[in-house]
Amino acid sequence: MDYLRKVYQLNISLLGVVPEVWRQVRVADSDTLADLHDTLQIAMGWTNIHMHMFIKDGEKYGVPDDQFPDDTINERQTRLRQVLKKEGDNLLYIYDFGDAWEHRVVLEKILPYDLSQPLPICCYGERACPPEDVGGPPGYDEFLEATADPSHPEHDYMVRWIGGGFAPDLFDVSLTNELLREKHLRHG
Repeated sequence: MDYLRKVYQLNISLLGVVPEVWRQVRVADSDTLADLHDTLQIAMGWTNIHMHMFIKDGEKYGVPDDQFPDDTINERQTRLRQVLKKEGDNLLYIYDFGDAWEHRVVLEKILPYDLSQPLPICCYGERACPPEDVGGPPGYDEFLEATADPSHPEHDYMVRWIGGGFAPDLFDVSLTNELLREKHLRHG
């Protein structure tokens, strides 16, 4: 089979959060799922302090643990083009098993590879990523309610916990791409 390098345009939606938090990224089809994990962490705004896994057609992909063997397939040995083969294919990315942040990753378009376009790149997105350890979608709803209402009994605590302020509607695609470029330069 001919594997001319292609570009995958992916849509990533954080499930269980309203209004929707989403990103559109472009990556090489030759990237591994481990590479995609790194890209998703930066594009979404997570800080990579928790475990994660991908699920596709009932198969789990992640970082196998020799001390606790299971059926997890090694994400470092699995390329995107092996699990996402045609437009519309999707997989689930779960980050932080305690908070259980689920992301739907959909292959929107397969594009020809263009040497002039840096990869990975974030094309678009909306809304800020929830804070780490906020308690998953239900905790995030409570957090937003408390921080938006100065009369809420948890308002002061939540504002102190987050370090002063949180702008849920903001997403900075330029900063995201700067961080993606820095990571790529550090790790190739």
